[in-house]
Amino acid sequence: MAFRWTMHGDGRGLAPGEVVKPDERLSWPRTIGIGAQHVIAMFGATFVFPLVMGLDPNIAVMMSGVATILFLLITQGKVPSYLGTSASFVGGVVAVRAAFGGDTPAADKVVTGAILVAGLVLALCGVAIHVLGVQIIHRIFPPVVTGAVVMLIGFGLAYVVADVYWPQDPWIALITMIATFVFIVLFRGFLGRIGVLLGLVFGFVLSWIADKVFGNITAYNAGTGKIDTHPRVSFQAVADADLFGLPHFNMPPSFHVSAVLVVLPAVIALIAENVGHVKAVGQMTGADVDPQMGKAIIADGVGTAVATAVGGSPTTTYAENIGVMAATRVYSTAAYYIAAVIAILFGLSPKFGALVAATPGGVLGGVTVILYGMIGLLGAKIWVENRVDFADPVNMVPIGAGIILAIGPVTHQITGDFSLAGIALGTIVVLAGYHLLRAIAGRRAKEVTGGEIGLERDPAV
Repeated sequence: MAFRWTMHGDGRGLAPGEVVKPDERLSWPRTIGIGAQHVIAMFGATFVFPLVMGLDPNIAVMMSGVATILFLLITQGKVPSYLGTSASFVGGVVAVRAAFGGDTPAADKVVTGAILVAGLVLALCGVAIHVLGVQIIHRIFPPVVTGAVVMLIGFGLAYVVADVYWPQDPWIALITMIATFVFIVLFRGFLGRIGVLLGLVFGFVLSWIADKVFGNITAYNAGTGKIDTHPRVSFQAVADADLFGLPHFNMPPSFHVSAVLVVLPAVIALIAENVGHVKAVGQMTGADVDPQMGKAIIADGVGTAVATAVGGSPTTTYAENIGVMAATRVYSTAAYYIAAVIAILFGLSPKFGALVAATPGGVLGGVTVILYGMIGLLGAKIWVENRVDFADPVNMVPIGAGIILAIGPVTHQITGDFSLAGIALGTIVVLAGYHLLRAIAGRRAKEVTGGEIGLERDPAV
């Protein structure tokens, strides 16, 4: 069924109450149009998050298309989804860069090597889930733990905004943040879903205008690591880049155990995220997707490993594209193949990638303060939806301790050359502490399992 679709009706439209199933399609022109919508829906986050992580957005966009095709093949076309850049690794990547030299090609290889291993671990978890059943997730990662890990991944990045991005241009950061607030809340439907992208574009243009009106800024320069006078926006790299060509693949990856341990907590978030998104797809299509859950997680892990092997970004199923399906009632996997091909073609323009990479640090400060906060609060959303009882000290004590360790960030030296810090340390305390206290208390967890992670708006709007 991978490349075979039955025409839905006359291929022109849907009658009231009808849907286009995964193995169906509309006419090819209409299918291409739906595929283009999927590209627009995923585009903002797919290149914003690589930018935040210091990875090449061109490669990220291209490899998101490759990862999506792999996902559709592995799930045999039964789970229509798009794999865009995952936000769950941002905290770990920042910590790895701090330990391995910052924003350098060598550090890029360490980052992608660590995420590649995490992708393989995620794929192995998918194999275990496929063999043992989806309930194994809920026993090891109940909502109280999953919510805590998501929260500390987001809030554990607060120091990045304060120490790296905001000082580069505080006023641009503040104005960009406020503008993004307005875009997200004021606009409805599609424009509301890309509010963060609109805020980034607004801040970019504002920085360019500020250079023309006020001249260069004297502030912290992330490139030199010190305060100096420099332009907010430089288009030199854009002018030098080719309009068409292959992106600069940064490989082979470099593998370090300490770096792998720092990014591994993101695997917990990705498992929960995939489960939530795949179940959402199942509810919309009316299909039983539980037998596909393990395959979906395997596919996400494989996609992440393949993407990072060439210097790309980690992937995950995208709620933004689930929103497109809910709005159009078209669940055809043919549209996702079209979207994937378009994304791969976008990756073949180095000039586009250079333009994205020219985004000023102050603009990133205004955008990331929102993104990191949203990620953190999604952890609280999981707790609320699953009615986690924080009157129970087994829930409250290890969770509170782990979050504080991550936000610090606190560093714990294990040996002379190995330490655990921030998000990695906090995750270990949350997971091990919860299960240890639960065993000591001698009672089962009370929480209802479930929960979904995603930066999406309500698909109905």
